[in-house]
Amino acid sequence: MATRTASCCCGQLQIEVAAEPNGVGICHCLACQRRTGSVFAPVAGFPLPYRVSGQSTTYVRTGDAGCGFVYHFCPVCGTTVFHTEDDVDDEIFVAVGAFADPAFPEPSISVYDCRRHPWVQLPPATRAFERDPD
Repeated sequence: MATRTASCCCGQLQIEVAAEPNGVGICHCLACQRRTGSVFAPVAGFPLPYRVSGQSTTYVRTGDAGCGFVYHFCPVCGTTVFHTEDDVDDEIFVAVGAFADPAFPEPSISVYDCRRHPWVQLPPATRAFERDPD
């Protein structure tokens, strides 16, 4: 079992997971684009348990289907490190970039493809959905 640690840019906020990801996906919705400052948000879901060190500030957003997303970001440098979802109690979602690991597994799913910038190319086996399939 792999142990991985993700952290914010300044290192104050960290999360440690002790398993391989359940899945890796990318979201192209406009809210994720604004939240990350990028054209998509790569995220990996991990089974519990996990360990957080440092302080976080939260931002809560309600998704299209009414689910609450609670984003945890560093109050010092502003990096979003992980989030939870109201209707998911057995998984934590970690920003892939916070692992700073170029060898991290590639995404297998892409959601809100209707908002994907045309120059963004997906890995060949990635399943793309116009919106969130859940």
